Amino acid sequence: MSKATKRKHVVKEVEDLSVPTESQSIVQVLESRGNNLHEVINSAGEQYLVSMPVKFRRNIWIKRGDFVLVEPIPEGDKVKAEIVKILTREHIKWYRAQKYWPLEFDEIRNDVRHEETIKNKNSDEEDEEDIFVNTNRIMNNSRDRLSDTDTSSDESSD
Repeated sequence: MSKATKRKHVVKEVEDLSVPTESQSIVQVLESRGNNLHEVINSAGEQYLVSMPVKFRRNIWIKRGDFVLVEPIPEGDKVKAEIVKILTREHIKWYRAQKYWPLEFDEIRNDVRHEETIKNKNSDEEDEEDIFVNTNRIMNNSRDRLSDTDTSSDESSD
């Protein structure tokens, strides 16, 4: 099978909307640990490592905060599950409509948004002072040009 055909089938599989089985669970990616291992957190708050199967590698990318569907590995000591599907926004909407979405993830997201709102309200005044000004560049405003030429002409006439 060619690389393009393989990618087409993998992407088509990811786009498929299907109900998770009893053994599968929805988890959120916390961070990448390297070697196609990712640290995730489930709805109960447990953190563990999951592996990305070979078919997803170099075809589908995941980042911190994404949601994935995993299936447990019975013999896993450190790596406790394997990724079955990467969930997109359409998957999340569909799972919410079908009542399969863990409500704990919505509560966590709302708490984070609330904390960010409070932080933004408190730091509005500080933000204006924290704006970086590049002192290595000369300001090229029309007023600056006029004042520079006026002062240089005054100096040359003296």
